[in-house]
Amino acid sequence: MSDLFEVPLVVRGRVIDDFSETFKGRSGSVGFKTADANKYIDEITLSRPSHMADLYSISLEDIIEYLAELGPRLALDENTHMQQAFELSRSTSGLSDSILRYAYETIPGSFEREQTRRIAENLVGAAYLEGWVTIREGVKVRAFGSRAVHIIAGNVPLVGVATIIRNAITRSDAVIKTPSNDPLTAVAIAQTMIEMAPDHPLSRHVTVAYWKGGDEQFEQQFYQPRNIEKIVAWGGFNSIKHISAYLQPGIDLITLDPKQSSTIIGQEAFDSPQIMARVAEKAAMDVGVFNQEGCVNARVIYLVCGTDEAGLDRARQFATMLFDAIQKLPDSLSTPHKHFDPALKDEVDALRFVEDEYTVIGGRGNEGAVIVSHDSEAVDFARDLACRVANVVPIEHVDTAIRSVNAYTQTIGIYPDALKDAIKDQLAYHGGQRMVSLGGATNPPADAPQDGIEPLRRMCKWIVDDTQ
Repeated sequence: MSDLFEVPLVVRGRVIDDFSETFKGRSGSVGFKTADANKYIDEITLSRPSHMADLYSISLEDIIEYLAELGPRLALDENTHMQQAFELSRSTSGLSDSILRYAYETIPGSFEREQTRRIAENLVGAAYLEGWVTIREGVKVRAFGSRAVHIIAGNVPLVGVATIIRNAITRSDAVIKTPSNDPLTAVAIAQTMIEMAPDHPLSRHVTVAYWKGGDEQFEQQFYQPRNIEKIVAWGGFNSIKHISAYLQPGIDLITLDPKQSSTIIGQEAFDSPQIMARVAEKAAMDVGVFNQEGCVNARVIYLVCGTDEAGLDRARQFATMLFDAIQKLPDSLSTPHKHFDPALKDEVDALRFVEDEYTVIGGRGNEGAVIVSHDSEAVDFARDLACRVANVVPIEHVDTAIRSVNAYTQTIGIYPDALKDAIKDQLAYHGGQRMVSLGGATNPPADAPQDGIEPLRRMCKWIVDDTQ
């Protein structure tokens, strides 16, 4: 295998094999060669919005059928482009090979007809995508696509998949900026689209490019209202702050920034040892799937078990069950982390010296750990928990867990469902964005809002026809 992978530039139906620039992979991973985006900026931009008219020569049903035909062509065992993307991701991703393979093998299913139909209906409204909808006498509304740049995350390959599906459903023109820890998956999908239907409008309105974030020569020319109308950014604080510098009238920023997710487990979990074991298995899914790389993964687990000595014993017992359940997750979903964060390892190890304040279970190698707080406070590095490291926090009353929720909180796994129904409104007031049955955190519905917003509706331009 070459030390450097070649990443083509895909521009609206054309594959450009220019590998003149070399970039380093993230965190010292293998580098890759691709085009200098500055050389192709006139082609990457779509300065004439009228060139999107061809997207309106096809129906929503045509779009759904196109995606349904594309899905099976992305099968990992048959598609050489996807195989190359998988091979590169093995070096650049934080996911183990077995998890990556499972993720790539699920990609074709994302394009199934009924799923894309539900996305269109539930997240925008099929009628608004197909034509003008009368909302009252004399007033009609229609959802039009936009020229958008998507700055996608590379923690899991499914982000690029979702981006291409959303772009197609909204009849938008996408420039996808790939991340350095997954520069090839979106390219592989775009190449497959071109091979399947080179002249199809959906194939001609996807561009996939890599440029180093902060390349002012490129970005100052590109981030202009004459070129784009929307920026869809999956990124951390520094990335979003950087992109915000380019905002001006005519450009709408849609942020899907990293969030924190947590768990609330009611006292019903301790009704019997058998129930506690089942609850621990469900919590293990929320912590361990995809090696805790996602925003949806649980990090802090609030346990309504009491904080006296008997309560702490229950917390330790549950934590031991949770740790064991994480270790037993199938390799397709979770493994010991191949790049365990050394700074996090130091934090975990330091807690072993304060046994009166914390109990640490596991964490000797890269297998992950469960930290039990001896009071009702999360560890001070809770935002940095990763690599299958969770913090169990014993509490007297669920109100303590509710007060921990804020605007950075995304998913909250809750047991039992009756408790979820009782507190979901309070959690929403505090900033919680998705309340889910324990064990379902890592399986978010594709046809529901994300991060407290409706990204697909935001991706559209909502145009009014007003007759008076």
